[in-house]
Amino acid sequence: MEDSTVSLQESYRQALERLLTERYSCRAFRPEPVPRATIEAILTLAQRTASWSNCQPWQVVVASGAAVERFRHALYDYAAGEPAPTPDFAFPRAYNATYMARRRVCGFQLYEAVGVKRGDKAGYTRQGLENFRLFGAAHVALLLTDADMGTYGAVDCGIYLGTFLLAAQAHGVAAVAQASLAMYAPFVRAHFNLPDHLRLVCGVSFGYAETGHPINGYRTHRADLSEAVTWVEG
Repeated sequence: MEDSTVSLQESYRQALERLLTERYSCRAFRPEPVPRATIEAILTLAQRTASWSNCQPWQVVVASGAAVERFRHALYDYAAGEPAPTPDFAFPRAYNATYMARRRVCGFQLYEAVGVKRGDKAGYTRQGLENFRLFGAAHVALLLTDADMGTYGAVDCGIYLGTFLLAAQAHGVAAVAQASLAMYAPFVRAHFNLPDHLRLVCGVSFGYAETGHPINGYRTHRADLSEAVTWVEG
């Protein structure tokens, strides 16, 4: 019995390691939709996410079909006008040297994958606007929390987001978390006629990956434990 328990635990570990290793932020999708049953299975797994006092302070809006097409076109047209960002949660005030270096490498990988040369500001803008086309995904999920839950509601939504991304990967569904959608939170709320007390944390575009697209061919680096962990012993 003990051997079977150890074997099962090892199977779980290997499955989790594979999901974490193979998951990436997809930025080019095929047009075909994910079956409703598969989306519901992903959401059901994500609902198991741990949260503060089990409040489960997330609300999720999933747009598909004609609804996602209307949103895609409306959001792109709005963002193309370069309005001032109006996020519900403040974006980072600054990136220190380490964070900026990682961010720059990620950005350069992305732009190089689609042939945008360094310093091509028009190319950067053009590619950045693809966020608001949802990268062609057949679905988008909006992750929101109640304003009264404050920072902890947003933190719980972040944990939910991680579970959602892994659940999607486990079902063969590609996804990309998008803080860019939260830049225009009032516009998004108005488009979907959402109540003012809901705060937009981020969006997640998801569907089936266009595996042959070069933008899906690069992978980002993860820092060594020595850069992220401090050990206190004794």
